[in-house]
Amino acid sequence: MWVVPESEIAGLMTPEAAFDAVEAVFAAMARGDARNFPVVREAIGHEDALYGFKGGFDGAGMTLGLKAGGYWPNNAGHGLINHQSTVFLFDPDTGRVSAAVGGNLLTALRTAAASAVSSKYLAPQGAKVLGMIGAGHQSAFQMRAAVRFGNFEKVIGWNPHPDMLTRLADTAAELGLPFEAVDLPTLGEQADVIVSITSAFEPLLLDGHVKGPTHIAAMGTDTKGKQELDPALVARARLFTDEVAQSLSIGEFQHAAAQKLISESDVIPLGQVITGQHEGRGNAEITIFDGTGVGLQDLAVARAVVELAKEQGKATKVEI
Repeated sequence: MWVVPESEIAGLMTPEAAFDAVEAVFAAMARGDARNFPVVREAIGHEDALYGFKGGFDGAGMTLGLKAGGYWPNNAGHGLINHQSTVFLFDPDTGRVSAAVGGNLLTALRTAAASAVSSKYLAPQGAKVLGMIGAGHQSAFQMRAAVRFGNFEKVIGWNPHPDMLTRLADTAAELGLPFEAVDLPTLGEQADVIVSITSAFEPLLLDGHVKGPTHIAAMGTDTKGKQELDPALVARARLFTDEVAQSLSIGEFQHAAAQKLISESDVIPLGQVITGQHEGRGNAEITIFDGTGVGLQDLAVARAVVELAKEQGKATKVEI
């Protein structure tokens, strides 16, 4: 078994490699070559933590495995980030474990890559203004990925705790872009692409806020009750996701579905746009990508980083 520790991930996995891996696995899912297994996600009754497993099998990339981990909201007191995970890969021919990979940074990179892939295929032509809702740990990864794979000239942002907006301002400065803190109506009116990355349980971006051609990537924590967008906004948009069943049950579209504003047939797997099975934005004014985070994304980036680690001598082989 190969072991790639968390400490090595930053020097191995690039945003480009993460983007390519996630784009490829979305396409494999759309072709029917890859499938996710049912998600296990439970409150463990200790430290307010949510723990679970996401797994799947990609027959195109011959990747089998799972990510184990979850959300520990009190981790700041331990000097750790709230999201903790490890990815395990298995030989699809024999079932033997083949790799264990630190999953924290990989999760952040693949989540940002998924959002960037959605913008590549769904953003309105000539998108120049990036809107950021949320300024937590993941927001910097989201902004870097969006800007790396887009042509933005300005970043605007909002956060429920304004003192945290320095993270967005500092990241924009790092990227050489001006940043402006705005209210949500202004953000919805001015932004061409909006990335929402919060843990909200009530709508932040309302239907009346969003004006003109816009793409929204709803990337916040997914669980029962999670909500960042107004169901009326969801109802008037063209909808895309990574995994339809997850989106309607624990993702952003669960509320509009519960209110019968949308049906399962209204939600399109993003991979169908990548493979040319669906036109994508078409003549829609608003598109929304609900990134629920699927196991196959984790497996794809983990497989890529294991190969890089082996090539560079940064993976350790152990017998079990």
